[in-house]
Amino acid sequence: MLGYATLRVIWWVLLGVLLIGFAVTDGWDLGACALLPFIARTDGERRLTINAVAPTWEGNQVWFILGGGAIFAAWPFVYAVSFSGFYLAMFLVLASLILRPVGFKYRSKRPQRAWRSRWDWALFVGGFVPSLVFGVAVGNVLSGVPFHFDDDLRIFYDGSFLGLFTPFSLLCGLLSVAMLTMHGAAFVSTKVERGRVHDRASAFGRMAAVATIVLFAVGGIFIAFGHLGYAMVNLVDPAGPSNPLRATVHHAAGAWLRNYATYPWNALAPLLGLGGAMIAFLGFSRRADGLTLLGSAGSVAGIIATVGVSMFPFILPSSTDAHASLLVWNASSSRGTLFTMLIVTVIFLPIILIYTSWVYRVLFGRITQTEIAASPDFY
Repeated sequence: MLGYATLRVIWWVLLGVLLIGFAVTDGWDLGACALLPFIARTDGERRLTINAVAPTWEGNQVWFILGGGAIFAAWPFVYAVSFSGFYLAMFLVLASLILRPVGFKYRSKRPQRAWRSRWDWALFVGGFVPSLVFGVAVGNVLSGVPFHFDDDLRIFYDGSFLGLFTPFSLLCGLLSVAMLTMHGAAFVSTKVERGRVHDRASAFGRMAAVATIVLFAVGGIFIAFGHLGYAMVNLVDPAGPSNPLRATVHHAAGAWLRNYATYPWNALAPLLGLGGAMIAFLGFSRRADGLTLLGSAGSVAGIIATVGVSMFPFILPSSTDAHASLLVWNASSSRGTLFTMLIVTVIFLPIILIYTSWVYRVLFGRITQTEIAASPDFY
């Protein structure tokens, strides 16, 4: 039977897989919506872009729900701190995400240009705002979140909503926007017929790929020289009880880079992030749409994985009381809970993957404006 420490690492990996799954699948939906007013200028072109993502966006949201559920069940302390500290930011994300299904459903209810234009910009907000806020949240996690516990493990958040927007967190937010815009452009270029929308998506995708490379590199420099990072003073028993008060942690500039010296294979994550964006740029330039989507997906996965492997074993460090930082070893649920959840995941995650693959197989192929004009079932 799996030990407690092993189960904790497995669930740390699974949490990363779920977050990457959400960013890769729903990421192209967010990116496509953020690009909608710019790559599609006529009503027909905008309907073409919308119908590239609208049939599958609900299924892609499953990864978001699974990620939140995994945090709640496997890492209750992380869930409690993040959902209370980032409450207003999460409300902003949810309010923006609500605009997406409403925009899809209501946009074509009336033929007036002003009506449809307003919903097009609502879809833009539903794509751009979550992309930005998710990146800002990751920047705050890397910088440290202002929270502490009292002796009864009651959580106190010491920050403010505006305090979330620091120069580094905004840099991470812009990286997130660039990354998901690149990914959305890659997906649109594979789903719509060759033409003006395809060419505009490729043009914006090239710019987003360059921005992703530059911002990711600048972020790495910021982490190396910007006094970011936390380190453990005493070793925490990987199989010990979950108690955030038993770790001794201190702020250590450059600590997020130490795992690369200890585990050199971790460098594969940032290399994938940079290399995938370069491949996407090459694919956009050569109109190799399949290569473009593969490269952008690899870049998204690599950038998110870079955050995880850089911080391990930290999950949520505290900037106001470093000793309250949440680690893989002190913030998980019980061993029995982790094991039971793992059994459920082993059964149902493959079913989700198989079903998702089947859906995309059924919907495989490019959408044309002729098909949209001829069918009343399209948005």
